[in-house]
Amino acid sequence: METNAAEKRNRHRIAADLEAVVTSYNQGDMILEAVRSLWNQTLLPAKIIITDDGSSDENSVRMLKQIESDPGMPVPTRILRQENRGVSAARNNGIRETQSPIVLVLDGDDRLKPTYIEQVVRMLRERPAMIAASSWMQTFGVMNAVIKPAGGDLSAFLSRNCCPATHMFRREVWERCGGYDESMRSGFEDWDFFLGMLETAPDASIGIVPQPLIDYRTAPASSNVRSMAKRLELMRFIIEKHMPSYRNHIADAILGIESISMSRLYGWESEILCALDADRGLGGESEDFMKHPSYGDGGMAAAVRIVSSLKTKDTY
Repeated sequence: METNAAEKRNRHRIAADLEAVVTSYNQGDMILEAVRSLWNQTLLPAKIIITDDGSSDENSVRMLKQIESDPGMPVPTRILRQENRGVSAARNNGIRETQSPIVLVLDGDDRLKPTYIEQVVRMLRERPAMIAASSWMQTFGVMNAVIKPAGGDLSAFLSRNCCPATHMFRREVWERCGGYDESMRSGFEDWDFFLGMLETAPDASIGIVPQPLIDYRTAPASSNVRSMAKRLELMRFIIEKHMPSYRNHIADAILGIESISMSRLYGWESEILCALDADRGLGGESEDFMKHPSYGDGGMAAAVRIVSSLKTKDTY
């Protein structure tokens, strides 16, 4: 005999202080996977709102209707439909429909491990200064890897985004900072939102559970990958919008970006040495760099280390 919704609710614990918002746009079966990952949490949200941003393909519309009419949903789950206005507008509209002090936002093409809510909400309940929280990510699709965002305070977020787009936050802080910027339809809207929330209090921070509790879908055509083509343009927008924060923490912002560059430079240097040791030869860009190292950014020093290492090995 099929278990009914009331029995499911009795069997699971429900977080009365948490509601979830899921964004949807032409995601087909993926939206069903996302919602079921919420239904299968060890600690359920009190309510789930799916904001559909004008889905038009038949499979996506069918999946949404299937979710809406599912008699086995363990918590109230409803669809909020809007014309296509972008993910920021979809999130804001869904959040406006919530009444809980903590809100979880989940992208409709991702999934949550069963203990995501239980572990992440604990951080917010135990630390009043923490305005938002999430976890590491396990990627799937074209890439299988564990991504480890670090969270942190305002200064940490000035040089890079340190939190996944799927996260939970205090609703009052969303109200205070004005929510997601609906003009940002090319990407980085979550980074901008985190900066806005962190600017609301001097001791504000964002926490990360050091476990991969988000299943993050990767694809060549994903919005995250596409936004990298406009990275400099989007970063300029963010810097100009949050200029007081950048001005007050300029050293942290510059040094944060420099630390990223140095880390990648050392990694690339190591790969060049491995290629030369194995007599594989270099790609065009790497070969050109060795002939004309960049100056003032650590490039020349890297080239000197590479050549010195090869000459040292040749003497043995």
